[in-house]
Amino acid sequence: MRLLVLPLFMFGLFLAHAQEQVHTIHGKVTSNDGEPVAYAHVAIVKSAKGAAANENGEYEITGVPSGAYELQVSAVGYRTLKKAVTVSDGDVTLNFKVRMDSELDEVEVFGSRYEHPDKIEALTRLPLATYEQIQSISVISEKVIENQGNLTIADATKNVPGVYSFATYGNRSESMSSRGFRGIPILKNGVRVHSDFRGTGILTDMQGVDNIQVLKGAASITQGVATDLGSPGGVINIVTKTPKFQFGGQASMRAGSFGQARPTFDVYGPLNDKKNTAFRINGALERADSYRATISSQRFYINPSFEWRIDEGTTLTLEMDYFDDSRTPDLGTVNLAENDTNAIYDLPYDQFLGFENDKALTQNLNYSARFKKEINDKLSINAAFFASSLDLDVKTASLGSAISDVDGNTAYNMRTRGYSISTREDENSVFQVDLIGDDMYTGSIAHTFQVGMDYRTSTYNTSSSTASVVDTLDVFGTISNQLPGDIAMSDPTLAGSKSRSLGFVAQDVITFNPWLKSFLGFRYSTTETSTDTETSSSDAFNPLAGLIITPMENLNVFASYTNSSYPRTGTRLGEDGRELGNERFDQLEAGIKTNWLDSRLRFNLTYFKINNKNINLPVYDENWIATGYYQKGGNDQRQGVEVELTGRILDNFEVITGYSYIDAQYKEHTSYVYGSAPLNTPKHTFNVYGNYAFKNKLKGLSLGAGAYYTGERPINDWSAGAVTHEGIVPNQKPFDVDAYTLVNAQVAYRINDNWGVRLLMNNVFDEIGYNAYRTAYINQTDPRSFYGVLTYSF
Repeated sequence: MRLLVLPLFMFGLFLAHAQEQVHTIHGKVTSNDGEPVAYAHVAIVKSAKGAAANENGEYEITGVPSGAYELQVSAVGYRTLKKAVTVSDGDVTLNFKVRMDSELDEVEVFGSRYEHPDKIEALTRLPLATYEQIQSISVISEKVIENQGNLTIADATKNVPGVYSFATYGNRSESMSSRGFRGIPILKNGVRVHSDFRGTGILTDMQGVDNIQVLKGAASITQGVATDLGSPGGVINIVTKTPKFQFGGQASMRAGSFGQARPTFDVYGPLNDKKNTAFRINGALERADSYRATISSQRFYINPSFEWRIDEGTTLTLEMDYFDDSRTPDLGTVNLAENDTNAIYDLPYDQFLGFENDKALTQNLNYSARFKKEINDKLSINAAFFASSLDLDVKTASLGSAISDVDGNTAYNMRTRGYSISTREDENSVFQVDLIGDDMYTGSIAHTFQVGMDYRTSTYNTSSSTASVVDTLDVFGTISNQLPGDIAMSDPTLAGSKSRSLGFVAQDVITFNPWLKSFLGFRYSTTETSTDTETSSSDAFNPLAGLIITPMENLNVFASYTNSSYPRTGTRLGEDGRELGNERFDQLEAGIKTNWLDSRLRFNLTYFKINNKNINLPVYDENWIATGYYQKGGNDQRQGVEVELTGRILDNFEVITGYSYIDAQYKEHTSYVYGSAPLNTPKHTFNVYGNYAFKNKLKGLSLGAGAYYTGERPINDWSAGAVTHEGIVPNQKPFDVDAYTLVNAQVAYRINDNWGVRLLMNNVFDEIGYNAYRTAYINQTDPRSFYGVLTYSF
């Protein structure tokens, strides 16, 4: 009996001691006008403890040991507030009065200062801030987009080192590249818009954009195989705006160079007195001409959304995004020499190489439903369905090669001109479910983990008809833009495929102590692709492993390894008639992430090395004739360094700056010259932007300016003698497109709480650069331009 009573007595003393050592912090969160702020989040800084307020703004944090703490309250539409508190002998009452954040003057290039940016979990699948992730993540905020007057994906992502335009395909789309990889996937709210594996890009409107997330590195482990979203170069995710639970909005009018007129609106607010449902709707109209004659564009954009906070821990968000764009494709200009010599012709602006009726029509519809349920303060379930449809209808001229006379002399100014009609229908969707565990313990070791699955579908159908030669033009002479009425088009060529993939993902962030964390994870994917003639299947297992060491506060040193599979060529046959199987991308990444001045200023340094080994390469004979079978081999390598510094040096001075060095090479390759770089890959990019807001007498005035450098890059791949394709001449080294630097400036003045005006000056020094897709499209950057924006906020 004594043996039983003594342990029970000791256990009782332990419980009594434990109860004496923990306390409760409770209180209420209200706005400046005394209204309760429903579902505000109150957290103990540098601790996992926190609680969500109920619909009356009341919160309670239990199990708090004695000590001194700093509490932080955050709520959508309100400024973040911190308070210090000491817990000693009993429960503590701590009330918060928060102020509406109507001015949105926090510039957070890498997301919210204390939280992860909206919808980033759709990609990372983990509830971690960008500073805590083991990969390179850059987030361009809505405020930066507004301050700089960005209207395109390229405009916004030029603030991220190592991200650059791959091509515009005659200004019909935006294809972006990173780390030497062609056309990385562009997503809208987590789902791919365009299913083409080469990343031919999309168009979108910036009015509905809340932030743009650029994930590089280990994004591949959570998103799938390299032909899907697991691009080793990274992904760009465009996140649309969502409801706010206080009424407000903005209307603006932008007008300026080349006949641009662009009215926009943004309205949001609660739908009931309980403020547990809210709406938001954004819209834009735009029409514009161009610096080049005959070219014009017009568009319509609408972005409605709805959010329902079902109870304290359950939220349902519905979103839609519709984009309709009509524009004249621009063939650009020509190169007046062989493809080993840079002789790009500065085509006069009153000259247009296409036809008057050339037109590119783009319709894009995206919609999503996101559901989040907090099971308790440690576990939650996230479920989401994202879908996208894209319709393209393009009628455009095309240019042939330079014409040679009977003596073999080439007149590079003389070109045959053709005509093409093409359509594309694209349907993409993903259903994703994750179980999230945050700060759960096994003994003294903490775990933040994710276990989930996703099911993706993709369908596309294309058709194309061409007339190879319609007429001949002289770029030095008078160019007719009338399409002849008697052209003979070829019979339509049809193509298409359907694919579905199923993925299982698990990740665990293990915190051993305050200075050491490890990342472990894997993804298993199955992919099935069907065309009219065949069906192919593949599967892949991809691991992730990494470490984060924190030698001092605000400094994380990280290193990681992951790989992604490339099953697209996995069914190619070797000499023995057997399938060679998947290719693989291996990636090593290491660097440091720091944040200073209460996370106002951040510095990141990243080194990466990515190797595509065991490529399924074609085998040629001694005359460079394909034998029809393939072999494992090759080594396409990308390595480099990315440096970022961003944030607020002063309360009224914001900076964004970055530099990237990319060493991309074909190695041990049967098709391309050893050591040559893939087309359109610059070794160096640099960006710097600053915005200064005046105080006191000049309060309301702000000045901003930025410079963006893109280094020289090869216009095409350098064939070793096996490849002849779109301007590639075997054994001929392609010329480099010249480097260029664009300088933009902005002046803004907030007249009062409602009215504001902004002046934008783009390409201040009128420097002309070129972005090319091989030799088919050579498009110049826009010349100097000016715009004014008048804004009314309410």
